[in-house]
Amino acid sequence: MKKIALLLVFTLFTVSANAQKKKAPAKKTVAKITTLAKTDNLSADMAGNKFMVSITDGKVKDTLFSRPFDPAKTLPADFKITPFTAKGAKLYAISWTQRNISETKLKNEEALTTFTEIWDAAAKKQILANNQITTKVSEIVYLDKNQTVSETQQKMRREGFELTITPEGDIVLKNKTQENRMTYDAGQQKFINTASPKPAKKK
Repeated sequence: MKKIALLLVFTLFTVSANAQKKKAPAKKTVAKITTLAKTDNLSADMAGNKFMVSITDGKVKDTLFSRPFDPAKTLPADFKITPFTAKGAKLYAISWTQRNISETKLKNEEALTTFTEIWDAAAKKQILANNQITTKVSEIVYLDKNQTVSETQQKMRREGFELTITPEGDIVLKNKTQENRMTYDAGQQKFINTASPKPAKKK
């Protein structure tokens, strides 16, 4: 009996001692940072499931903006940071693309979205943002009711405006039917339309 009692006491002591042991803290996983583009004191970096554009002032690095993305569906690519001058103000055009693919038995779509953001980096202010989507569509179309004869049709679909920057620092937004020209107003820190929208020039 004494042996059993001693064994029980020893077991309880061991369990109590183990319970009081502090668990080792879990190691934090640090996402790998990949630099995608760098111009002047601006840099675009990707870490985990987001990318960020940062501005460095001396030894201090501050995030200008960040955008999340789903790495299982798309990855940002074609990063560019382009400085330009508009009405005496130094601005930056920050652009990148994201590709999304949708596939079904009869229809495949490959959509390429071009993102462009105009920033006043010194003021840490976004001036303008524009997205344009170009989609390649490949579709199997049946030519009879019994679906015995088919053909593959391909087409391009465009949404939004193409953005270009003129040597004077103006912004031109253009699609198939319309063209808008915008000039920078430094006092208001924004681009304003120079005239009413006009039909796009035929190529």
